[in-house]
Amino acid sequence: MAKRTVSLLLLLLLLHGVCVQASVEACRLLGQPAIPLLSAERDINIGAIFAIHRTALLKMHPFTSKPEPTKCISLNLREFKFAQTLIFAIEEINNSTQLLPGVSLGYKIYDSCGSIAQTVLSGMALMNGYEDTLSDKSCFRPPAVHAIIGESTSSPTIGLASVAGPFNLPVISHFATCACLSNRKKYPTFFRTIPSDYYQSRALAQLVKHFGWTWIGTVRSRSDYGNNGIAAFEEAAKQEGICIEYSEAIFRTDPEEQILKTLEVIKKGTARVVLAFIALGDFIPLVKVIAQHNITGLQWVGSESWITSRTLAETKEYGFLSGAVGFAVANAKLVGLQDFLVNVHPDQEPNNDLLKEFWETAFQCSFRNSGSGGCTGSERLAEQQNEYTDVSELRIANKVYTAVYSVAHALHNVLKDFKFSAISSKRERLTIQKVLEYMRNVRFTVKTGEEIFFDASGDPVARYDLVNWQPAEDESLMFRHVGAYESSLPSEQYQHLQVNQENMLLAGNSGQLPVSLCCESCPPGTRKAVQKGRPVCCYDCIPCAEGEISNGTDSSDCLPCDLEYWSNESKDRCVLKVVEFLSYTEIMGMVLCIFSFIGVLLTAIVSFLFYLHKETPIVRANNSELSFLLLFSLSLCFLCSLTFIGRPTEWSCMLRHTVFGITFVLCISCVLGKTIVVLMAFRATLPGRNVMKWFGPAQQRFSVVCLTFIQVIICVLWLTLSPPFPYMNLSYYRQKIILECNLGSALGVWAVLGYTGLLSILCFVLAFLARKLPDNFNEAKFITFSMLIFCAVWLTFIPAYVSSPGKFTVAVQIFAILASSCGLLFCIFAPKCYIILLKPEKNTKKQMMGKSSSKSL
Repeated sequence: MAKRTVSLLLLLLLLHGVCVQASVEACRLLGQPAIPLLSAERDINIGAIFAIHRTALLKMHPFTSKPEPTKCISLNLREFKFAQTLIFAIEEINNSTQLLPGVSLGYKIYDSCGSIAQTVLSGMALMNGYEDTLSDKSCFRPPAVHAIIGESTSSPTIGLASVAGPFNLPVISHFATCACLSNRKKYPTFFRTIPSDYYQSRALAQLVKHFGWTWIGTVRSRSDYGNNGIAAFEEAAKQEGICIEYSEAIFRTDPEEQILKTLEVIKKGTARVVLAFIALGDFIPLVKVIAQHNITGLQWVGSESWITSRTLAETKEYGFLSGAVGFAVANAKLVGLQDFLVNVHPDQEPNNDLLKEFWETAFQCSFRNSGSGGCTGSERLAEQQNEYTDVSELRIANKVYTAVYSVAHALHNVLKDFKFSAISSKRERLTIQKVLEYMRNVRFTVKTGEEIFFDASGDPVARYDLVNWQPAEDESLMFRHVGAYESSLPSEQYQHLQVNQENMLLAGNSGQLPVSLCCESCPPGTRKAVQKGRPVCCYDCIPCAEGEISNGTDSSDCLPCDLEYWSNESKDRCVLKVVEFLSYTEIMGMVLCIFSFIGVLLTAIVSFLFYLHKETPIVRANNSELSFLLLFSLSLCFLCSLTFIGRPTEWSCMLRHTVFGITFVLCISCVLGKTIVVLMAFRATLPGRNVMKWFGPAQQRFSVVCLTFIQVIICVLWLTLSPPFPYMNLSYYRQKIILECNLGSALGVWAVLGYTGLLSILCFVLAFLARKLPDNFNEAKFITFSMLIFCAVWLTFIPAYVSSPGKFTVAVQIFAILASSCGLLFCIFAPKCYIILLKPEKNTKKQMMGKSSSKSL
């Protein structure tokens, strides 16, 4: 690369800088001066550089003789049309009375031949002129032109802008889109009428994302246009979550082996979408090879360089490009241009070889051949259908047109502000510095309705048409407008991009959207997990965890549900958690209700039986009033279990715990009263003891009331200070809510339970002391058994209550209530019922008062 650069510089110096001192005042160039192919000298001249020929035949110079002029081959009809469009615009301005009145514009059009060296050489000729002899005043005269329009590709334009920048000469390109040219520090005098690739790259990324193509391949030109364009696209694609499987670079001069290697990469790739950010001249060798190998089924996405190329679209062998989609510069209609183009003829300038070459290319004939196949000059361009005569696609030609008008408006504004009338004074004051200054602030509207102005970087507003290649009736391809992109629109949710997908026809012509993914999309309910060592678009689909959801495809993360919600089975929606409580409608609740009613029924049967035999000694033996009160309290104990079933509410929570505490204290108080009566009755039979007067029926009733009233006071204080309340327990289970009663004050709970337990222990101790009394029917023994069962039930209840989950906690509590109540009912009243029903002969006063030796428990 360094040797090539040195050779290029030496060549340029020989052509434009190396002089032999012929005299003190003048020197002569050793090389041949660059001559414009098309020119017209007038008051103010505009320079232009187009790649009128596709290729320059570069030779290795020995540097021992004068280098021969570079020979260019293969006339480019599109670029020749650009040159004629520039001439058309200049003639239109010269015929206008509104723009530059009294001043005529001239032009000097050079051929770059697609070569950077030729572009720089042409640019230097436009700045310095092309006189063979130079004087010592040559460097002080104004430049030959006041602005340069061109070149059509980015790399030559970079060289041109680099050369012209230090001399403040404006360069206005119609087709150089490299975003690098927006760097004002490097290219302070560069402007363009076509949008920068900065916008096109983002537009392409948004387009690819719009269709859901996250796995694509790219092919680019190995030039500033392709390299910078793909770099900008990759940056935008990364932000959109698009991955690139491969990125190939080619150039028009590459050998066929290199093109075949690129083709092999495309064939082996799994991506079904290929983005070709490539210049038309570089793309043609590739599509030729693709057509030869009959590779179809790929969805092509193109840049503006080739997406509106008639050469490609009208070649039937390139039918595999059907469905291609890409952004093109907005189309326009230039009234009068077609007539101007078809009126070009070699006879207009008989000495101009370029016009003859154009005629030979357009009609495939030769002026050197007088026979068949020879050019007569009578051929009519209006009857030709080629890239030159076609004016249906003037997208880039319109940018040449607007570039000319932007220079003309800048010149007009300069002259208008100076208000000079003499042409000589205009030339003296019309400096390129002034033209550059006014170019930066130029703003006008062309006859097509488009408003032209430049931003701080010399770029226009980015406006693109979305073009889709669809089959035409003659088996060629036509361009269909299916959307648009405009950078001035709001950026929220891709409002820049507008796509009419109904009118599109993509690869395969099936009407179905092609799929290009590294992996299948992850359905709702799953998340993406990137595969190690592969791009982010290659992933595994992992089901969301319990309690998390993803309600869209290709979700990166699963979102946790709110506390009161849980994920459904498919993990794509949060649903309300199941609220769990012991209900009357479920089997467990029904069974506990049945047992509760059975307990009430048995208590009622015992009460009825006792009522029928209330006058018998066994009923009267130990205060029948306490027995009936005990039976009543047991009925309440059985019934209070029902308050624990059902949805907890504020009232049910307060009721269930207070009723439980009061009824059980009432029950234990009655048992305690019966125990004391049994114990005191025996002690009262001893000589000199008259204690039964202190434990008569009234005192027994009073003691029961007092003991129960203490529990009532404790419950009232509990409910007043910090009562129980319904509580949604979200921590025990993740997938459901336990609706339970929060006990409020822990002190109140322990006070109620502690008081009940204190009475139970006291009752058990007293009954245990009276267990050996020598009566035939010693009730204290049965009370001892009942209190053993009662205490055992509630002692085992504590660990069972703590370890039981959800509604089973309430079920354990209900079971403890029913079991302890049944223990009291059966242990205290079953022996009496047995005697009443089955051993009536023992239900006598004599039997009750008889003595018997009691055995130890």
